[in-house]
Amino acid sequence: MRIAVDLNRCQGYAQCAFLAPEIFAMHGEEALLYNPEADEAQREKLAQAATACPVQAILVDAVDVPAEAVSGER
Repeated sequence: MRIAVDLNRCQGYAQCAFLAPEIFAMHGEEALLYNPEADEAQREKLAQAATACPVQAILVDAVDVPAEAVSGER
């Protein structure tokens, strides 16, 4: 999964950092830091964080992995 945050829209409410601290963190009072490529295991927390954003600044894109990459075949 890939994550994008519209930092022009983000107002620093920090709901995402509260709900998914493994992905989002506040740096100071207004600057948001985040991991743009979240682990699949964090999908539920990421969905909660994106939904909780008061200004809907978090965009999540599910990345399809080719079958051979998953199985190790070439």
